[in-house]
Amino acid sequence: MESSVFRVESMAVPGGTEAIVRGGRDLFPLLPDALHGVERIGVLGWGPQGRAQALNLRDSLAGTGVGVAVGLRPGSRSAEDARQHGFAEDDGTLGDWLEVAAGADLVILLIADAALAAHHEEIFAVLKPGATIGLSHGFLLGHLRERGSAFPAGHPVIAVCPKGMGDSVRRLYQQGATVNGAGINASIAVHADPDGHGWDRALAWSVALGSPYTFATTLSAEYHSDIVGERAILLGAVHGLVEALYRYFRIDGADPVTAYQRSTEAITGPIARTISNEGIPAVRAASGDEDLFDRAYSAAYGPARDLVAEIYDEVADGTELRSVILAEQRLEDRPMTEIGGSPMWSHSAEVHALRGTPRATVGYADGRAAGVDPVTAGLFVATMMAQVDEFAARGHAWSEIVNESVIEAVDSLLPYMHARDVAYMVDNCSRTARLGTRRWGPRFQAAYEQIALPHLDQAADPAKIKGFLDNPAHEALAAAAKLRPSVDISV
Repeated sequence: MESSVFRVESMAVPGGTEAIVRGGRDLFPLLPDALHGVERIGVLGWGPQGRAQALNLRDSLAGTGVGVAVGLRPGSRSAEDARQHGFAEDDGTLGDWLEVAAGADLVILLIADAALAAHHEEIFAVLKPGATIGLSHGFLLGHLRERGSAFPAGHPVIAVCPKGMGDSVRRLYQQGATVNGAGINASIAVHADPDGHGWDRALAWSVALGSPYTFATTLSAEYHSDIVGERAILLGAVHGLVEALYRYFRIDGADPVTAYQRSTEAITGPIARTISNEGIPAVRAASGDEDLFDRAYSAAYGPARDLVAEIYDEVADGTELRSVILAEQRLEDRPMTEIGGSPMWSHSAEVHALRGTPRATVGYADGRAAGVDPVTAGLFVATMMAQVDEFAARGHAWSEIVNESVIEAVDSLLPYMHARDVAYMVDNCSRTARLGTRRWGPRFQAAYEQIALPHLDQAADPAKIKGFLDNPAHEALAAAAKLRPSVDISV
């Protein structure tokens, strides 16, 4: 990563350094120069990322002469919401997606992955000569590779990939109005750079989104880590884990509310906050029973690592991408069925209502101390570290590993799940993530129920615990944490 506009720093990570750029609103005056001739940005799509990025870009570039327009497909139900957020046909900031694409110098493709796979050729056909193609996900690259195709020649291809959901990208950017640098970290990639300005443009886009720090990756590495993470620790594994734990605690005699607290509430609340504020090893100490934590960790790490490796292989060879496209073809415009139908989710509202009461802060109804349950903590941390170790073995950079496996979870998704619940999050995320969660969540659930939980009575594996405590990821996470503003995560 290099820049003629922004200051590139070296961040110490295990085994060396990585290039990063710190964000902040004090850098906004540099954006026009860094965009190198981009006078109009077209954002195609108005999903969570499309909305957040269009609004952040518009606000950051206000008064600079660089315009932001939103392009939607004909008949899009999102048009009215875009109008309510200040985009309008009358001033040219809202229009047909192909018309917006044709008039933009930087075209950011934020429509759904399957729709982009089906319609990218139409978009490419209308681009201005030399217009920059912008992505926030590498799914399209994987699809093009599967087809033996490529991005059109002569066009820069860059990516800015926020490490959090669209709502977090917008809400933390708004926090930045009072806490400079508040936002969601982002990775950037330059896939094609015919005019030599790719890094500057990608950095300008990332800074304009409010990223506290930006790190470099490749488009290929991004979609591998992103899609695997969605199916593992970010969504799929979490859903499978809380379903398994809820049943386990109920069979063990816990009432429904206590079982929900010890499973879902523990992960999305105290476990996530502990990792965010103190690091991953602190969860072990906070569990109150390190021996039981170690036994749970030892029982879950192996099966979790096997599943993460399997997912990675299927992403890498295109199987997972094809499954998304095939599912979209089957579903067409039909809504997906919701997954929050198991009995545990009927107790979500009751548990949320207990927050701040003695039942939540003093202890559970069965007498156990509230907070970080050691079984729940051991299984969750084992899964998180399994993803960390698999990504490291596959050669990902440390910034990418800790952002995709830890920071995105504890600073974006889990707080959102805590506010609403895990099932709600799954049923309201992107189609690609939702399809992956529905496919892999049950696999994780079965692994926990059939392999990990039945072996809690076995002694902990000292080698696994030493590998956890000595893992270089903790050093990398601590380095990344120093770049984050101290803010409460807005959900």
